[in-house]
Amino acid sequence: MARFGRDEVSRHYLDHASTSPARPGVVEAMLPWLSAAADPGRVHTEGRVARAVIEDARDQVAALLGARSREVVFTSGATESIATAVWGAAERGDQFVVPAVEHSAVRDASARYRVTTVGVDRQGRVDPDEVVAAIRPGHTALVHVQWANHEVGTLQPVAEVVAACRERGVLVHVDAAAAAGHVPIDFVALGADLLSVSAHKLGGPPGIGALLVRRGLRLRPLLVGGEQERARRAGMENVPAIVGFGAAAAALAAAGVLEGEAARNRAQTEAVVDAATAVAGVSPFGDLVARVPHLVCFGVEGVEAEPVLLGLDQAGVAAHSGSSCSSESLEPSPVLEAMGVPAERSLRVSVGWSTTPDDIDAFARAFPMVVDRLRSLRS
Repeated sequence: MARFGRDEVSRHYLDHASTSPARPGVVEAMLPWLSAAADPGRVHTEGRVARAVIEDARDQVAALLGARSREVVFTSGATESIATAVWGAAERGDQFVVPAVEHSAVRDASARYRVTTVGVDRQGRVDPDEVVAAIRPGHTALVHVQWANHEVGTLQPVAEVVAACRERGVLVHVDAAAAAGHVPIDFVALGADLLSVSAHKLGGPPGIGALLVRRGLRLRPLLVGGEQERARRAGMENVPAIVGFGAAAAALAAAGVLEGEAARNRAQTEAVVDAATAVAGVSPFGDLVARVPHLVCFGVEGVEAEPVLLGLDQAGVAAHSGSSCSSESLEPSPVLEAMGVPAERSLRVSVGWSTTPDDIDAFARAFPMVVDRLRSLRS
């Protein structure tokens, strides 16, 4: 619980799916490297030490995601990772297969080329058969499938989609930004070609992420002008952020941590759903069972998203609408529109490693009062 503002209103942060605070130990691991002058590409002692900590962090991230160390390419975040995957794959064809509920980073990067959009059911889940049917042999450059939806939390049939694409010799990219650090991920066992993640979604620092590139796959780099990341991503490495990413990954990979957090977060989000749906006219969106444990979304009949968010914020509760990814634009959600549910009246609540029972209780107290007040104003 944090305190902000002149009135010192107690704050309760329930927007971890947007970004999560740094885990204990992450900032401390980064601090020495914020003041260090060390180019990892140099042969002097300072450079070699910086190179060593980067490779240690690469091992830590690989261990969390079930990847080989050399498959981890550090980027500035999942958005860059996705853009890199699309750019690199575009040499192989002129068509991209994009489920309608993919993140805007996937949809917008692919929209520069020819896109075949695949629909979803009312839970926000794609049908693997429809994905396969959209593949055009000799033309499909890349198939996208997210591990879990970023707005409603529904888990996608990633294993089935990946297997079908591999059988047909088509590259497949998995956006795991909403899932990494919340559910087990085994990149090697999955068999995907590409997988993108962001550190700040799982308690690491902002401005750092990774693109996992299957061993043996060669893609042209998006950023050129240097030989960093084995010539896969040019530019001097962000050593402090990489070290912080590694520290967060190591904390999650410790025995029982991810499983313990997932169980606690699921119980917390179930309590959120119970509190929300106790209010008349509130219904959950997405699959409440086959979902990531830390995220739930529901529709609120009779009031729009922005007033609910502002009312909760005045009560000290930070949440998010299931609409646009950008806080500057509360437009109807393409994800919810694709699901066939009301796209302008939704609320997303997400918890994380630092969420406390007080945070859940604060939402349970504030939400009914906010909705009742807004409905009374409309009437």
